[in-house]
Amino acid sequence: RMLLDKEDSVSLVSLQSREKTRGCAGCNGKIRDRFMLQALDRYWHEDCLKCACCDCRLGRVGSTLYTRANLILCRRDYLRLFGVTGKCAACTKLIPAFEMVMRARDNVYHLDCFACQLCRQRFCVGDRFFLKNNMILCQMDYEGGNLNGEAQRLSQ
Repeated sequence: RMLLDKEDSVSLVSLQSREKTRGCAGCNGKIRDRFMLQALDRYWHEDCLKCACCDCRLGRVGSTLYTRANLILCRRDYLRLFGVTGKCAACTKLIPAFEMVMRARDNVYHLDCFACQLCRQRFCVGDRFFLKNNMILCQMDYEGGNLNGEAQRLSQ
């Protein structure tokens, strides 16, 4: 039984001629190859240790694999499926690791949430926006409210 959310390293093990053959955790067949992979406290044929999403061979991709909900995944797919960039400073929902974001100082935002928090106006490249108490404001709302904040210009 695999653990939920485990990171493990993959190692290549030489099969000694006197050693009894081991069973592959992937296909349940006997491992008769000269080398086998060891990961998650089990042994694998080099072709059997693959990412459940993209089918890449994990012995070749690198030395790390991830498990979650009984899936064995490469780093890219693990982050794509389960990783998070952080919480959106505007809506406070989690942002998946693969999603494009906007950043202002230490804050991270969903693209759709990066708008004036008073009038909801979206910003375009070159527009000025203001940060006041972690609120994003357009120039009109910033000047109309006499708030003291730090002006920034949105760049590509």
